[in-house]
Amino acid sequence: MSIKTHSVRASEIERTWWVGDADGEILGRLATRVAGLLLGKGKPTFSPHLEVGDNVIIINCEKIKVTGKKMSDKKYYRHSGYPGGLRETNLESLLAKHPDRVITGAVRGMLPKNKLGRHALGRLHVYAGSSHPHEAQKPAEMEMGNNLD
Repeated sequence: MSIKTHSVRASEIERTWWVGDADGEILGRLATRVAGLLLGKGKPTFSPHLEVGDNVIIINCEKIKVTGKKMSDKKYYRHSGYPGGLRETNLESLLAKHPDRVITGAVRGMLPKNKLGRHALGRLHVYAGSSHPHEAQKPAEMEMGNNLD
């Protein structure tokens, strides 16, 4: 008698919506929690080759915290594609101009570098204010970790 392994089908995947408040949260700890939800790591139906993750909404992304001197020392790079087109900015100025890119970039680095990771990142919604346009999905409150205060 052989034991059959159950593989989840696309029709059996249930996606829930989570909303988390980034106010006072540590950037890396928030990003690892979000990446796990996007991949579906906590679900009993988790499979590394299927998209079983949930949708995540992060509000108040401009109010995150980092430890040490990362606000001034952490650098972000982008390149225009032209010679000499490398641009450098620090975390403090990126939070002032585009606060959503900080969390999106941190979560992107923790996801797989393939199609599954890119699709999972599409289910992440980051907003600077305390409101979001996804009230119709009835998102559940995401349990946030302890701060290092």
